[in-house]
Amino acid sequence: MGLQNTLRALADPIRREILSLLKAGPLTAGDICRHFTVTAAAVSRHLAVLREADLIRDRREGKFIYYELNTSVLEEIMFWITELKGDGDDA
Repeated sequence: MGLQNTLRALADPIRREILSLLKAGPLTAGDICRHFTVTAAAVSRHLAVLREADLIRDRREGKFIYYELNTSVLEEIMFWITELKGDGDDA
């Protein structure tokens, strides 16, 4: 998955908004699409990029696929940024 894929996925404002929507809990692609003016195909591609970066997970329930946050990857990014920032003693 890698940090590069994760940062690329986070670079897009629509993908960041999808992650924000998923904070409240799992949603279907249809639920997510209702929040955007882009096509369903575009949302599907955004979901694929987020999945490839391991930022979201999907699970099938009947004919629906639910998407949810993968918080472990977000925690790793936050840890990396905190380490990068340092404690301020090096300045």
